Amino acid sequence: MSRLDSLIDELEQTAARLRAGELDSDAAAQAVERCAELAQQLGAELDVQARAATAGEPPGQEKLL
Repeated sequence: MSRLDSLIDELEQTAARLRAGELDSDAAAQAVERCAELAQQLGAELDVQARAATAGEPPGQEKLL
């Protein structure tokens, strides 16, 4: 499993716990903070992967579909 997949899984599980409504206010606040952290990490990981995919292309040159 890739880092991206594991981050997605943890985010989905944490969000499901929040949606279930069974957490007390402190645990819910911690879960919301964890979701924000995971979203930031996912964004960073996607940036890394996107840069790696375009590493061989000249700057300013986009690939046409």
